[in-house]
Amino acid sequence: MVKGPGLYSDIGKKARDLLYKDYQSDHKFTVTTYTSTGVAITSSGIKKGEVFLADVSSQLKNKNITTDVKVDTNSNLFTTITVDEPAPGLKTIFSFIVPDQRSGKVELQYQHEYAGISTSIGLTANPLVNFSGVIGNNSVSLGTDLSFDTATGNFTKFNAGLSYSHTDLIAALTLNDKGDTLNASYYHIVSPLTNTAVGAELTHSFSNNDNTLTIGTQHALDPLTTVKARVNNYGKASALIQHEWRPKSLFTISGEVDTRAIEKSAKVGLALALKP
Repeated sequence: MVKGPGLYSDIGKKARDLLYKDYQSDHKFTVTTYTSTGVAITSSGIKKGEVFLADVSSQLKNKNITTDVKVDTNSNLFTTITVDEPAPGLKTIFSFIVPDQRSGKVELQYQHEYAGISTSIGLTANPLVNFSGVIGNNSVSLGTDLSFDTATGNFTKFNAGLSYSHTDLIAALTLNDKGDTLNASYYHIVSPLTNTAVGAELTHSFSNNDNTLTIGTQHALDPLTTVKARVNNYGKASALIQHEWRPKSLFTISGEVDTRAIEKSAKVGLALALKP
């Protein structure tokens, strides 16, 4: 596997996962099974208020080619074909949605010891072109993420990011929304033995001079059980506990309360993922 600065999406990912991953206020149920030919079939259902959404997906791996197909409750067919390393460090991804004829897209990812590049182009007459690139090493990386609409001749996305990694900490700084939003994040491993870590994220919007500060932590009670908690400067406090009650099968319960309006009902989310 290629080691290096990774892709642009990796900048600040550790802090984002600590602060936001697995938190939810909905009820979600996922079951994965495998056929005798090795095809993975996953059925998911999620309840959002009074609305219930479901989808069924399958994944087939043949050597270095992975095909993912998903059908949702709106009869949309999502297909993704991934060719892993047709050349060293290269990955090719082809995706489309039926019946959306404008959704076809081809993406190329290339990871090198000192660079990570991802570029995609829509399969239409006037496609949306995306390019992201990162240069650096395992310690320091600098990257940018651009999207250009050939139909209008305008940039629809212009982001830039900087990341610094050390033995037990990762700091990142990104400029998003065409320079309107500045995001700074920090992730620190306190104890590798108990998977204890702390993280923080500060977001500043230049257009409305608004600041959002979120801090959080995680800790493994035992090898199979992890707890997480976070709070922001608006008084929203959240916590979750996740238990792996059998290999790859997870049960997660999370909750959120507004400490500035305790009289409001707390939001509670449940997630159950079953894998053989």
